[in-house]
Amino acid sequence: MAITATEFIWMNGELVPWAEAKVHVLSHALHYGTAVFEGIRSYETPWGARLFRLTDHIDRLYHSGRVYGIDLPYSRDELHAASRRVVAENGLTSAYVRPIAYKGYGGIGLLGRASPVEVSIAAFPWGAYLGEAGQK
Repeated sequence: MAITATEFIWMNGELVPWAEAKVHVLSHALHYGTAVFEGIRSYETPWGARLFRLTDHIDRLYHSGRVYGIDLPYSRDELHAASRRVVAENGLTSAYVRPIAYKGYGGIGLLGRASPVEVSIAAFPWGAYLGEAGQK
Protein backbone atom coordinates (compact mmCIF):
# COMPACT_ATOMS: atom_id res chain seq x y z
CA MET A 1 0.00 0.00 0.00
CA ALA A 2 1.38 3.41 -0.92
CA ILE A 3 1.98 6.05 1.74
CA THR A 4 0.06 9.30 1.40
CA ALA A 5 2.10 12.19 2.76
CA THR A 6 0.57 14.27 5.52
CA GLU A 7 1.59 17.68 6.81
CA PHE A 8 3.64 16.76 9.91
CA ILE A 9 5.82 14.09 11.49
CA TRP A 10 6.71 14.22 15.18
CA MET A 11 10.51 14.06 15.51
CA ASN A 12 12.38 14.28 18.78
CA GLY A 13 9.72 16.29 20.56
CA GLU A 14 8.64 18.59 17.72
CA LEU A 15 6.27 18.52 14.79
CA VAL A 16 8.24 19.02 11.59
CA PRO A 17 6.96 19.31 8.03
CA TRP A 18 6.75 15.92 6.31
CA ALA A 19 9.33 16.89 3.66
CA GLU A 20 11.82 18.02 6.33
CA ALA A 21 11.74 14.78 8.33
CA LYS A 22 15.24 13.54 7.48
CA VAL A 23 17.64 10.91 8.80
CA HIS A 24 21.38 11.27 8.21
CA VAL A 25 22.95 8.74 5.81
CA LEU A 26 25.50 7.82 8.51
CA SER A 27 22.88 7.11 11.17
CA HIS A 28 23.79 4.01 13.15
CA ALA A 29 20.39 2.44 12.46
CA LEU A 30 20.94 2.55 8.71
CA HIS A 31 24.21 0.62 8.98
CA TYR A 32 23.51 -1.74 11.88
CA GLY A 33 19.72 -2.01 12.04
CA THR A 34 19.52 -0.49 15.52
CA ALA A 35 15.86 0.48 15.56
CA VAL A 36 12.58 -0.63 17.09
CA PHE A 37 9.10 0.29 15.91
CA GLU A 38 5.41 -0.28 16.37
CA GLY A 39 2.44 -0.15 14.01
CA ILE A 40 -0.70 1.35 15.51
CA ARG A 41 -4.12 1.80 13.94
CA SER A 42 -6.26 4.83 14.49
CA TYR A 43 -9.95 4.36 13.85
CA GLU A 44 -12.71 6.85 13.16
CA THR A 45 -15.31 6.70 15.93
CA PRO A 46 -18.31 8.87 16.86
CA TRP A 47 -15.94 10.55 19.38
CA GLY A 48 -13.19 11.23 16.84
CA ALA A 49 -9.95 9.36 16.19
CA ARG A 50 -9.09 6.57 18.64
CA LEU A 51 -5.74 4.78 18.65
CA PHE A 52 -6.20 1.04 19.14
CA ARG A 53 -4.45 -0.34 22.25
CA LEU A 54 -2.07 2.61 22.37
CA THR A 55 -0.77 1.79 25.85
CA ASP A 56 0.03 -1.79 24.84
CA HIS A 57 1.88 -0.62 21.73
CA ILE A 58 3.94 1.97 23.59
CA ASP A 59 4.76 -0.55 26.33
CA ARG A 60 5.95 -3.01 23.67
CA LEU A 61 8.06 -0.29 22.04
CA TYR A 62 9.78 0.32 25.39
CA HIS A 63 10.28 -3.41 25.95
CA SER A 64 11.76 -3.88 22.47
CA GLY A 65 14.07 -0.93 23.05
CA ARG A 66 15.23 -2.31 26.39
CA VAL A 67 15.98 -5.73 24.86
CA TYR A 68 17.88 -4.10 22.02
CA GLY A 69 19.81 -1.60 24.16
CA ILE A 70 17.87 1.46 22.99
CA ASP A 71 16.79 3.62 25.93
CA LEU A 72 13.94 5.82 24.78
CA PRO A 73 14.50 9.45 25.86
CA TYR A 74 10.76 10.19 26.22
CA SER A 75 8.29 9.00 28.83
CA ARG A 76 5.38 6.75 27.95
CA ASP A 77 3.03 9.67 28.61
CA GLU A 78 5.00 11.86 26.20
CA LEU A 79 4.79 9.21 23.48
CA HIS A 80 1.06 8.71 24.10
CA ALA A 81 0.51 12.45 23.72
CA ALA A 82 2.79 12.67 20.67
CA SER A 83 0.95 9.81 18.95
CA ARG A 84 -2.40 11.47 19.51
CA ARG A 85 -1.04 14.86 18.51
CA VAL A 86 0.41 13.75 15.18
CA VAL A 87 -2.95 12.17 14.27
CA ALA A 88 -4.88 15.29 15.31
CA GLU A 89 -2.52 17.85 13.74
CA ASN A 90 -2.72 15.98 10.44
CA GLY A 91 -6.52 15.95 10.58
CA LEU A 92 -6.66 12.15 10.49
CA THR A 93 -9.14 9.66 11.89
CA SER A 94 -8.61 6.35 10.09
CA ALA A 95 -4.82 6.18 10.01
CA TYR A 96 -1.66 4.16 10.48
CA VAL A 97 0.69 5.46 13.18
CA ARG A 98 4.35 4.41 13.12
CA PRO A 99 6.50 5.26 16.16
CA ILE A 100 10.15 4.36 15.66
CA ALA A 101 13.17 4.72 17.95
CA TYR A 102 16.60 4.37 16.43
CA LYS A 103 20.25 5.16 16.99
CA GLY A 104 21.05 8.22 14.95
CA TYR A 105 24.15 9.90 13.61
CA GLY A 106 27.06 10.27 15.98
CA GLY A 107 29.20 7.18 16.03
CA ILE A 108 30.25 4.07 14.21
CA GLY A 109 30.87 0.58 15.50
CA LEU A 110 28.69 -2.32 16.49
CA LEU A 111 27.32 -1.00 19.80
CA GLY A 112 26.69 2.58 18.73
CA ARG A 113 27.32 4.02 22.19
CA ALA A 114 28.15 7.45 20.74
CA SER A 115 24.94 7.56 18.70
CA PRO A 116 21.96 9.46 20.12
CA VAL A 117 18.58 7.76 20.35
CA GLU A 118 16.13 9.50 18.03
CA VAL A 119 12.35 9.02 18.13
CA SER A 120 9.87 9.78 15.37
CA ILE A 121 6.15 9.21 14.95
CA ALA A 122 4.53 9.39 11.54
CA ALA A 123 0.82 9.11 10.80
CA PHE A 124 -0.87 8.81 7.45
CA PRO A 125 -4.27 7.82 6.04
CA TRP A 126 -4.97 4.11 6.07
CA GLY A 127 -8.24 2.58 5.02
CA ALA A 128 -9.66 -0.84 5.77
CA TYR A 129 -6.62 -3.08 5.26
CA LEU A 130 -8.72 -6.25 5.26
CA GLY A 131 -11.83 -4.61 3.83
CA GLU A 132 -14.79 -3.28 5.78
CA ALA A 133 -15.72 -6.79 6.99
CA GLY A 134 -12.30 -7.12 8.64
CA GLN A 135 -13.12 -4.28 11.05
CA LYS A 136 -16.18 -5.99 12.51
